Amino acid sequence: MPYSHASVVKTRQLSARLRRIVLEVDEPAELGIRAAGDSAVGVYFAPEDHPEGEGRNYSVRRHDGALIALDVVLHSQGPGATWASSATPGQRVILDHARSWYRPPPDTQWQLLVSDLSGLPAAARIVEELPARPPATLIVEIPTTEELDYLPRHPGVTVIPRVGSGNGPTPSALAEAVREHRLPAGRGYCWFAGEAAESRAVRKHLRGMGWTIDQYDVTGYWRRDSKYWDAKFAEVGDDALAVYERALADGKGDKSAFEEFDDACERIGL
Repeated sequence: MPYSHASVVKTRQLSARLRRIVLEVDEPAELGIRAAGDSAVGVYFAPEDHPEGEGRNYSVRRHDGALIALDVVLHSQGPGATWASSATPGQRVILDHARSWYRPPPDTQWQLLVSDLSGLPAAARIVEELPARPPATLIVEIPTTEELDYLPRHPGVTVIPRVGSGNGPTPSALAEAVREHRLPAGRGYCWFAGEAAESRAVRKHLRGMGWTIDQYDVTGYWRRDSKYWDAKFAEVGDDALAVYERALADGKGDKSAFEEFDDACERIGL
């Protein structure tokens, strides 16, 4: 995977839970940051340890040549929060795994955007870059109403806040919110960024309504029970990986292969 070193240029506290880290990328062409609204990159905090070292994935909120701005959610603990809270100009990191998921088809008549706090920077950029049409609805699960001030205003976007659920302390209600949301007529598109179990539930719901795979990009940004999941996957996950690899070998796209992988994980209790 192409990668590049980068240096912290400046930082700014955006809110109690969000801090902006501006990085200058040594080799932006080599890294190949995507142009999509949910463009993301892996940040490895100790360059000498890459690729085995500690790293986390972050949305690219701004991209201007060699400069990128990452708006990092500050959790109570973890290497990502520690790095973001203490990052200072001149600090070096490695950036890797540049990618994106948001790809509404050209014939989309309306969009449903769904996000918790982890996907808020990506949701904000998507909203900011949306054209006047088609219309969109953003369902956003946030700890407090303060996070609403972070979102840009857009005349074609209706924001539905879910305040106080999810984001770690309590179970997410995003899948329930999607099931309850009355969808407009016409061909829609759904983008989701949130907890992994909720992403699975939303994906199954959309498939159950007859949506085709190009009508949604549903991504788990984090996992509520990650330690348990990782431990169990280490024991029994080889069969699920084999399903994924077989799907790719059969010529299926990465999104289809991942869905088969996720279905296999569910069958073995993951």
